[in-house]
Amino acid sequence: MTNSSALQRSQQMATRAAFFIPGFAIACWAPLVPFAKARAGLDDAMLGMLLLCLGLGSLLSMPLAGLLAARHGCRPVMLATVLMMVLTLPLLATVSAPWSIGLALLIFGAGIGAMDCVMNIQAVVVERDAGRAMMSGFHAFYSIGALSGAALVALLLSVGTGALVACLVVVAGVLAITAGSVRWWRTERAAQEESSFALPRGVVAVIGAVCFISFLAEGSMLDWSAVFLHDVRGVALAHAGWGFVAFNIAMTCARLLGDSVVNRLGASKAVLAGGLLACAGFVLATLVPSFAVALLGYALVGIGCANIVPVMFSLAGRQTRMPASAAIPAVTTLGYAGVLLGPAAIGFIAQQWSLPVAFLIAAGLLACVAVIGSRLRVG
Repeated sequence: MTNSSALQRSQQMATRAAFFIPGFAIACWAPLVPFAKARAGLDDAMLGMLLLCLGLGSLLSMPLAGLLAARHGCRPVMLATVLMMVLTLPLLATVSAPWSIGLALLIFGAGIGAMDCVMNIQAVVVERDAGRAMMSGFHAFYSIGALSGAALVALLLSVGTGALVACLVVVAGVLAITAGSVRWWRTERAAQEESSFALPRGVVAVIGAVCFISFLAEGSMLDWSAVFLHDVRGVALAHAGWGFVAFNIAMTCARLLGDSVVNRLGASKAVLAGGLLACAGFVLATLVPSFAVALLGYALVGIGCANIVPVMFSLAGRQTRMPASAAIPAVTTLGYAGVLLGPAAIGFIAQQWSLPVAFLIAAGLLACVAVIGSRLRVG
């Protein structure tokens, strides 16, 4: 009995580590975006096109990762995804040809997306064995990993460390965490579901649209916050990554407190307040010409967006328009489409008009999320 409890605790910690790893790795990319933009001589539209590769890789790898987990178990698939991350991160800090950046982002995104899929499969099994809800805590470790990665790289760049060295430090961290947790990653084959992807219908389509915009805002912070601070606010490249750090600190704290906030306010008020707060954050960061105010604005975006998607997934599970087994994958796909298309759309709008205009459009969409999301009712 004691050995069984100890095994469960080890598997729970290893699952938290699995969630930490992709957050830690992908956050390293945010401070490097303006470096890659300058190194390759990209304009905003070309950068937006290249950023499509990150989301596209993630989106394409998820179904394949699920099939591989069903055939080989979670552990070997997660190990393969870690290998994809650690091999491509140094390339993102060094390659300068646009096609090579795009290819590296495609492979890096595929590793992140596949890990995202398989770690959730493992989390379901570990949570079921524990006999209590643990999923929110697991997902919080993704945010903690993203916060740690962004802060570490921004700090290293701020003290004069080169981009490649900063990436190698992150790679060493990923490998160390993997080595310490891999023995407790699950090896049994994942169950294969009979349900397949279905187009969202009725209220599920609205829930998916809300998730799309919320993920669009998050993707904009990842890919464009440092570029905005450098190109628009004139912040030095070495310090521009602190914008994403501010966003991540705020989002991490808000997610750790999210369940109590939603329980206290109710889902509708939580979404209304979150959407309006995120909207205000974008407006503040865009219109007030101050580095400190921009950091505050990014933090407000993080707080506002933190609990919108969890509330939407809860609604997707309770609605009766579609079976949950079809509704949740459909909503997930729409959400990741926001990550895929959002940053690219920001780039095209910035090229056509300006980056501040693109951010203000994102603010307007978040205001729509606040109103529409708070009015959703499910049976």
